[in-house]
Amino acid sequence: MLSSTNLLSRTIKKKRHKKPKTKTRNKRQETKEDPVEQDELDEDTEGFNLKTSAPSNTYGVQPLGNLYFSSGSINSRNTGLGNLQILTDELVLDILGFLDGTQLGVLATVSKSFYVFTNHEPLWRNLVLDKLNGEFLFNGSWKSTYIAGIYPLFDVNGCSSLKVRDFYSDYLFQSWLCASLEMKPEWLERDNIVRKKGISVEEFVMNFEEPNKPVLLEGCIDNWAALQKWDKDYLVSVCGDVKFAAGPVEMRLQEYFRYSDQVREERPLYLFDPKFAEKVPVLDSEYEVPLYFREDLFSVLGNERPDYRWVIIGPAGSGSSFHIDPNSTSAWNAVIKGSKKWVLFPPDAIPPGVYPSPDGAEVACPVSIIEWFMNFYGATKNLKRRPIECICKAGEVIFVPNGWWHLVINLEESIAITQNYVSRRNLLNVLDFLKRPNAGELVSGTRDRVNLHDKFENAVESTFPGTIDRLVQKAEEKKAQEKKPSFWDSVTDSHAGAFKFSF
Repeated sequence: MLSSTNLLSRTIKKKRHKKPKTKTRNKRQETKEDPVEQDELDEDTEGFNLKTSAPSNTYGVQPLGNLYFSSGSINSRNTGLGNLQILTDELVLDILGFLDGTQLGVLATVSKSFYVFTNHEPLWRNLVLDKLNGEFLFNGSWKSTYIAGIYPLFDVNGCSSLKVRDFYSDYLFQSWLCASLEMKPEWLERDNIVRKKGISVEEFVMNFEEPNKPVLLEGCIDNWAALQKWDKDYLVSVCGDVKFAAGPVEMRLQEYFRYSDQVREERPLYLFDPKFAEKVPVLDSEYEVPLYFREDLFSVLGNERPDYRWVIIGPAGSGSSFHIDPNSTSAWNAVIKGSKKWVLFPPDAIPPGVYPSPDGAEVACPVSIIEWFMNFYGATKNLKRRPIECICKAGEVIFVPNGWWHLVINLEESIAITQNYVSRRNLLNVLDFLKRPNAGELVSGTRDRVNLHDKFENAVESTFPGTIDRLVQKAEEKKAQEKKPSFWDSVTDSHAGAFKFSF
């Protein structure tokens, strides 16, 4: 969570068209949304920038640190919760998550505090996704979307929100802040990935795939029809009525675009569909696997192979928090429209703020990507092994080696294709991963998780006899070579101190 100290030590400004400021109303009571309080965020010119489209309605929530600078103020959060004030904000919201829409509406009338808590957008988002299951038209906010979906005759356009005075909560304020912030320039400056154009497959294997190092490849998808054709209008014309996976639900593409055009939230729904090529064959025909990644041994499983390719669509701010790609595979990601910020850490360097479980089955990390940048990106500057970073733009492809931690955030509305694959350079790693004792929890993309190792090993051996044995022998020879002392080690007596020439 963002501390109140951090919030107070930074100023915030919002970029917008110039307009005269309205004088502040000096009333300590609930009022309709007052733009003046938002204007107060503009006074300084240093610090964070707010998006021009940032939601201005925070129901008056302020960071907790502000309470100490407001003489005589009492936190209405506590007085309105009564005996429940001892609970953390997270726990209060967890409890409210058991209520339906009607119950939340009734509870909102109990006190100012409950009014703020019950209007927390993620509560209504969960209700929409659970009750409407993808069959909804986004209506500016999740609460309005829920009401319009459940009570279609109710006019939600006439509803206005109230602002509550003297309500202080770091947790609720941060949720709004993370939804509203622009990416800071200093988060985008570092670009230290190796970039290559026109290299041979042999060079790629020797310099990047074999040593397991990321690289950004330019010019290798210039012949894709998708690169010229795929935009909103084209995709809607081709498959606007087709449902694609977006978070926990499936949505028609045209309805997802309606959502992505309007939404301003901390964690936007990300369209991430592994069956897009089967659903819309024409999309499959408009791209091809780049030359460097065409050896894919998982293909020997045919229709039984785990999910391996996805179309990815999302608005600015959407993306994936830190993770390692499934089943110890490597991956490539090609941007067709838009741009993406990447941050990558090698397998033996866990990113700051990320806490994987000992067995690797679960990962604890900040709720949103912006939260990680706000609270942990600065720490990467002091690491001995700093991350690999880049901005991948339309027409560029990034190679993500197996086992690398990576975070991705869309800097603008983006469309991309990503694919996981297994080559001979990574085959033994994948087989070792698939036979782990907890494979039932770790393996993903297939229903038959426990038996995937045996199926894959047998299929590889049947299709490419002797390949696994040769790779094992090669790995053992490499390991032995690494242990073998060099010439200088052999002529140096480690017990006698440093070796000296005596000419």
